[in-house]
Amino acid sequence: MVLDQLPAASHLIADRGYDSVWFRQALTDKGIVACIPSSRNRKIPFPHDKAIYRQRHKV
Repeated sequence: MVLDQLPAASHLIADRGYDSVWFRQALTDKGIVACIPSSRNRKIPFPHDKAIYRQRHKV
């Protein structure tokens, strides 16, 4: 699985395209905090840290 190849990290910053319940749960299981804005059609949006999300372009 792709998540097995991730380096050790405390946060993962991703765009709306990665907003899925199974992906968020897999990150949580690995101890990674997801900073992913919810897709626009989600009835109950997940919260995300907007200050961290603004830094997503810095690699």
